Amino acid sequence: MYKLLTRDCFREEVFKRDNYTCVVCKAKGVKLDAHHIIERREFKAPHEFGGYYIQNGASLCSDCHLKAEMTVISCQLLYSLIEVDKPIYPEHLYQDHVYTKWADVILEDGRRTPGPYFYDESVQKILKAGKVLDQYVHYYKYPRSFHHLDSAGVTSDDKVIPNDDHLVGKEIVITIKSDGENTSLYPDYMHARSIDGQHHISRNWVKTFHYTYIAPNLPFGYRICGENLYASHSIFYDNLESYFYGFSMWHQDTCLSWDETLDWFALLDIVPVKEVYRGIYDRKIIQKLFKELDKEKEEGFVVRVTDSFKYSDFSKSLCKLVRPNHVTSNAHWKFKKIIPNKLKENI
Repeated sequence: MYKLLTRDCFREEVFKRDNYTCVVCKAKGVKLDAHHIIERREFKAPHEFGGYYIQNGASLCSDCHLKAEMTVISCQLLYSLIEVDKPIYPEHLYQDHVYTKWADVILEDGRRTPGPYFYDESVQKILKAGKVLDQYVHYYKYPRSFHHLDSAGVTSDDKVIPNDDHLVGKEIVITIKSDGENTSLYPDYMHARSIDGQHHISRNWVKTFHYTYIAPNLPFGYRICGENLYASHSIFYDNLESYFYGFSMWHQDTCLSWDETLDWFALLDIVPVKEVYRGIYDRKIIQKLFKELDKEKEEGFVVRVTDSFKYSDFSKSLCKLVRPNHVTSNAHWKFKKIIPNKLKENI
């Protein structure tokens, strides 16, 4: 359906489709740019032609091209002008989200969350020129986790790493992936996967935990990501150390190293996810551990590099292995009667 082109072919095909005319202002006979609607680097191709799809290109004059880079001209307008009903997104982006050129998520109220290039000096400069920086919040959507090659619970909507070359030779840590709700905690806010999501009773405990213990002690610019395990989903837990297990610590667009993360968790009295292996990446070890996992009691594993990494490198630094048929109920847990998991009796 989508044909990957060379750079020169991309330019010519885009110009030809658009009749050598700026699709926004309709200027003809002027110098045109073949504008990448979503930043080309986001496609992370294993070759130099990532993102060169005609569905991701629009012919723009110099002025309109600058406005598109500033995100003053939206991706959605450009898609409509080139008559693309379904945008072509990189695999780690969500089809039901609205993005800017720089892969920032646009929320329903028009605010924006920082994307992988937000803190790049050149991107900051272009956004400042477009006078849109005041539209950004300092909250981040947790990135999409790709499945490891040996994951057993891959569905049609999931994405799998194409290979494990990027992990070979690196030190990794494997931790337990629990059956809870992904939650991010900031000094002044908390949210589940949806930054502007609605209230749910299952979040009351972690809201109190955040307000009482985390918010007063977390410096601005930092956030903690973890699993809210208050409500039972497909697995019932009866021996939890806490209803919140931390799995990563971030400063703006940087995920801290595993050692730094554990230091912060100890300082803030956050229970870290259980570690089952740390060492040089070895696929055979992962396969053995996953085979031995009690899949009645745990959802799977998360594999991440122990070094720090950037938000834009998330898919190259972390992946997951999930048990087969990991969702065992027909209805979503949020629409069922909430059954709290249990803490250890001595807590």
